Amino acid sequence: MVRIDALPAFQDNYIWLLEDPATRRIAVVDPGDAVPVLAWLEANPDWQLADILITHHHADHIGGVEPLKQATGARVLGPDDERIPARDFTLRDGETVDVLGCTFRVLEVPGHTRSHIAYFHAAVQPWLFCGDTLFAAGCGRLFEGTPSQMHRSLNRLAGLPEATLVYCTHEYTLSNLRFAQAVEPDNPAIARRLAEVTARRAAGHSSLPSNLALERETNPFLRTGETSVKEKVARRCGRATLDPDQVFAELRAWKDNF
Repeated sequence: MVRIDALPAFQDNYIWLLEDPATRRIAVVDPGDAVPVLAWLEANPDWQLADILITHHHADHIGGVEPLKQATGARVLGPDDERIPARDFTLRDGETVDVLGCTFRVLEVPGHTRSHIAYFHAAVQPWLFCGDTLFAAGCGRLFEGTPSQMHRSLNRLAGLPEATLVYCTHEYTLSNLRFAQAVEPDNPAIARRLAEVTARRAAGHSSLPSNLALERETNPFLRTGETSVKEKVARRCGRATLDPDQVFAELRAWKDNF
């Protein structure tokens, strides 16, 4: 049974660590810094780093790739993007890849960057490693993609099974929930989640992983079709009619300056 743990990095990143006790092999997702991974390996000398999974090219996700590759010989997998170093295998939409005996399906989810991918493992308890596309109660900024691209990518992820655990790579949940409450002040699910996450963070615990059922209830970027969201955005931008992509674009612009 593969276990998943988080290695904190930088100010608010998580490097996801997958551990297979049967084989003493691990995989990591988006190692922006090699130091936490090498420290873990030093503390567990009978374990081997087998795979490095990359979602996109930003430095806080790939900064540790080359040192880890040099130190361990691990296989590096990622999207078709020349900005990702030491890549052994290029992954494209719909392909599957075996990691520690688990089959992951590759989903292209552009928007945050043009080549962003996510890794989905379908099981009784599904997993989603989604980088900076979907956050707990939020979504990534648009650096290279369009609002319509990002909106489609988020809708694609939202269509996965509601039990799917969401392993995003930043601890942004509290600030995202404060924004969600500004969008839907009368949503009781947001109020409950904000109170729960506030308590968890005060106790020094991570807010992750999330799950898609919770995201559908509390993440405004997955709720662009809800009347409460549409009406709030329309009032704010002074436009009577907005299509779903426009609702998303206005929400993202609002969050950028929140």
